[in-house]
Amino acid sequence: MILDAALSVAASGGYEAVQMRAVAARVGIAVGTLYRYYPAKTHLLVAGLTREFRRLDSAFDWASVDGTPLERLERLTGHLHDRWQSNPSLTAAMTRAFAIADTSAAAELDRAAAEIQVLLARTLKGGEPTPTNLHVAGVISDIWLANLVTFSGHRASAADTRDRIDRATRRVVTSVFTISAEH
Repeated sequence: MILDAALSVAASGGYEAVQMRAVAARVGIAVGTLYRYYPAKTHLLVAGLTREFRRLDSAFDWASVDGTPLERLERLTGHLHDRWQSNPSLTAAMTRAFAIADTSAAAELDRAAAEIQVLLARTLKGGEPTPTNLHVAGVISDIWLANLVTFSGHRASAADTRDRIDRATRRVVTSVFTISAEH
């Protein structure tokens, strides 16, 4: 309920609109109670991002899609592209929270990063990921973050951002799996 309220506020007004008092009022709890669970809005938004990655992972078995690692990944990233482009205010809020969170939010950041990394790695592998799949997934998630920060800062359009993410992801996956196949 708390995360739903925070993401709803972010969707309608972006990062700046996510005020702890507004979220607490929407949920019907005291602001002090909210602070016990989430010490700052960055914690709240990153926890929301983690939950959204978990929901995405449980909604569909991305690893079971037939095809090459790149084809499986393209199906997942196509879905991700559609989701982040459908609500740019929410995307910008969660991206900003992830990018600016300090060490006090390290646990939440680690959980969010691990969720997306494992989802990407399982999709690449088509099952339980190898260390190589996890490393490649880490690079891909970094590509996403860097490009979403650029998009959120209004330095690139949604189409340009999607194109850069797709091109970089294809290059990484193609080069890693081509090298692996040669050895």
